[in-house]
Amino acid sequence: MGVGDVKHPDHAELSPLEERTSAAGFSEQVHRYRGRDLPNAMTVDVEDYFQVSAFENAISRDDWANIPARLPRNIAEILQLFEQEGVKATFFTLGWVCEKFPQIVRDIAAAGHEIASHGHEHSRVWTFEREQYRMDVEGTRKRLEDVSGTPVVGYRAPSFSIGKETLWAYDVLAEAGYQYSSSVFPIHHDHYGLPNAPRFPFRSSADGLLEIPMSSVSLLGRNWPCSGGGYFRLLPLRYSVWAIKSINEQEQLPAVFYFHPWEIDPDQPRVDGISAKARFRHYLNLDKFKDRLTHMLRKFRWDRMDRIFLEQS
Repeated sequence: MGVGDVKHPDHAELSPLEERTSAAGFSEQVHRYRGRDLPNAMTVDVEDYFQVSAFENAISRDDWANIPARLPRNIAEILQLFEQEGVKATFFTLGWVCEKFPQIVRDIAAAGHEIASHGHEHSRVWTFEREQYRMDVEGTRKRLEDVSGTPVVGYRAPSFSIGKETLWAYDVLAEAGYQYSSSVFPIHHDHYGLPNAPRFPFRSSADGLLEIPMSSVSLLGRNWPCSGGGYFRLLPLRYSVWAIKSINEQEQLPAVFYFHPWEIDPDQPRVDGISAKARFRHYLNLDKFKDRLTHMLRKFRWDRMDRIFLEQS
């Protein structure tokens, strides 16, 4: 059964789009994880500073190969930090990175971390036709497996771009051999979000791909992000600690945290020609990020996505 075949149990007259985006149309998997003594999931979206979606109108993809890369040094620093703190993580890696810096992928895998896919060139799902998307996710998976020598079963859409208009992506991912996705943020946001999706792991249909959403807390009638990234730099550290502790202790479930290698790099070049909002979001508190991250690594238990979520299935 594909995502589009899900039948809403209570509202037979719903349109196909409403069926597909209704939380009741998904198969929730919370019972598989609740109450278990599971660590939280630490994840890294492996891309360089010039590859973020917010810069796409200022930096052409054609220029990527000519821009001095900061990714190798940033990944080396992250691997050293994870080794120091005894943390294993999942690295959602661009196919472009794998082609240009294969040693980065080998180093990550050799350190015992999970290699997962982030698509080839950080193109959001809604920019593809279905067959183009298939080629992107199949090609990236094969490339990462060939270089890392490890199975690649996880995927994260660039900019969390699986939303109500792109749920067809789940069928393509399953057909391409992926076992899970971590591509949905169940919040309201100006660039992404599927706020009516479940907050915790669900199947895209009764027998579909496992989706592991980014973590949020439910407060005052809406979901609030607590998964890392820009929110982790914007909001006080105590908020992130409180939110993840709440998920672990009150909801008895693991949380998902993410960051980018460029976030530990306050000395990265400043990009011209971007909006004030993009500039604020990208550069805010970069100088504080590594210390905050180190605090989180020590405050909670962490592990790879596959070991936390697939081994419980």
